[in-house]
Amino acid sequence: MPESQALMAYDIGFAIHDGEDPGTFEELAEVNEVTPPNQQADDIDVTHQKSPNKTREYIAGMIEPGEMTLSLNWIPGGPTDITIQALKVSGARRQMRITWPNGITWTFTGYIKGFEPSSQLGDKMTGTVTIKVAGSTAISGVGD
Repeated sequence: MPESQALMAYDIGFAIHDGEDPGTFEELAEVNEVTPPNQQADDIDVTHQKSPNKTREYIAGMIEPGEMTLSLNWIPGGPTDITIQALKVSGARRQMRITWPNGITWTFTGYIKGFEPSSQLGDKMTGTVTIKVAGSTAISGVGD
């Protein structure tokens, strides 16, 4: 049996483009968890009077790019906080990039939909960022 190719969830990066031309990607600091977008295709019902076995038939429709979340150690007024707050208020769409531990990147356009800080007594302060993906995701590093 072949050995597992599993990767540990460590050294994952998340960056947001500064919006300049050509500009640069700014890595967000102290990210703890990245939950990538859950892309799902619409279901189009193509059932007709002669559908086999009286069973509904479907084809794939448009893809909903979904939302993603990331959690981080929240440092009020820090560079990452300033970036998140400014983009949330402006509603600006920016290119965003997830870099996985094996070097594969997912790049997409999105906007900050929400930011939820949390400060529990005696624990670290955290924030959860919700991002609405506003287009398709480009995956690079596979077979490049």
